[in-house]
Amino acid sequence: MVRKFFGTDGIRGRTNAGHMTADTAMRVGQAAGRHFNRGDHRHRVVIGKDTRLSGYMMESALVAGFTSVGMDVIMTGPLPTPAIAMLTREMRADLGVMISASHNLYEDNGIKLFGPDGFKLSDEDELAIESLMEQTFELAAAKDIGRARRIEDARGRYIHAVKQSLSDDIRLDGLKIVIDCANGAAYQVAPAAIWELGADIVQIGVSPDGLNINSGCGSTAVDALRIKVIQEQADIGIALDGDADRLIVVDEKGQTVDGDQIMALIASHMADRGLLTGGGIVATVMSNLGLERFLAARDLTLERSRVGDRYVLEQMKAGGFNLGGEQSGHMILLDHATTGDGTTAALQVLAAMVRSGKRASDLLHQFEPVPQLLRNVRYSGGKPLEKDSVQKAIADAEAELAGRGRLVIRPSGTEPVIRVMAEGDDERQVQQVVDRICEEVKAAA
Repeated sequence: MVRKFFGTDGIRGRTNAGHMTADTAMRVGQAAGRHFNRGDHRHRVVIGKDTRLSGYMMESALVAGFTSVGMDVIMTGPLPTPAIAMLTREMRADLGVMISASHNLYEDNGIKLFGPDGFKLSDEDELAIESLMEQTFELAAAKDIGRARRIEDARGRYIHAVKQSLSDDIRLDGLKIVIDCANGAAYQVAPAAIWELGADIVQIGVSPDGLNINSGCGSTAVDALRIKVIQEQADIGIALDGDADRLIVVDEKGQTVDGDQIMALIASHMADRGLLTGGGIVATVMSNLGLERFLAARDLTLERSRVGDRYVLEQMKAGGFNLGGEQSGHMILLDHATTGDGTTAALQVLAAMVRSGKRASDLLHQFEPVPQLLRNVRYSGGKPLEKDSVQKAIADAEAELAGRGRLVIRPSGTEPVIRVMAEGDDERQVQQVVDRICEEVKAAA
């Protein structure tokens, strides 16, 4: 079945255009409510959101949808995506919903769904909900309409859970940390959690106005964080994205550290303490070959999944891994969370600094990345990757890189873009390979 609404990470798009409308949100609520309306208990859903203006509209529409089919709604207000996953499980809810377009700007929004176990829904559940969205079904009788209420202690619950991810002997006294919350969902909870552990906190990206989420700040725009780290002579900078499920770090010298280096550090320290399960980690096909070589030198494996943290998670669960993530900064630590959690991952980095006594610049550059180049080619329609000319260019490039690098070509799951990535020991060769393939995709698009 072809997906109409759901992409690689829920439903996402431009607000009040295409599918991302109040009408769609209400139908999602009705369809998901019907799908999870199982058993004879009182059914409930937890709904959280980030700080973008359209969140109010989408929240109201979802509440209308869920209550109209007899499901009670608990609203948390702005909270990180991992907090909603946690609360769904803790409150014995049937379903959790996060209203967010992650690292996108305010014009976009999205709907992410979690099952009662706190994990993102399977493809099968999403397809079942899509099917129900296209149908007409009976609504709840007047006496069975669901109730909706807001809870006031959600932030405190999450802060407590995040702090519990560290052992009791870890304190952050003496560390000066700049934290950029992207004017997003973690603008209250992330600084509070790190401050309560003893750190000296400098905050940026903590003044959301509905329109400034991810705008010149957060994990996809770290220049402001880099400048602030240098100005403040801080020990480290932490950047979250709009829904705080990903982490990018800036060391004390102002150098940006991506998810691959963060995974290398956390994996190394977990392995040293006997805490790493599965014999390695799971990352996507986009992670740098240097990470794979670093892990192999430590007799650890790197298993690669499709792009998307949900696919990382599926492979982690199948192989018994407790650590996985993406180069973009999604970090899944299954011992502490059921989805990517930027704040929890940041605490693992800070704990490694405390235990080792090393500076961030010494600790967070675990391996030398091989030259890697990613380009996006936008297309207006059709299937350019199926063209003979494109397939030949890809086959030629794979043969050229054999034994010396990798090639990853994939369509985006959220926009009409072909992503062309190559990496290898010869930077010039990588550049030429990507150029040739991009030209063929453009010609075929």
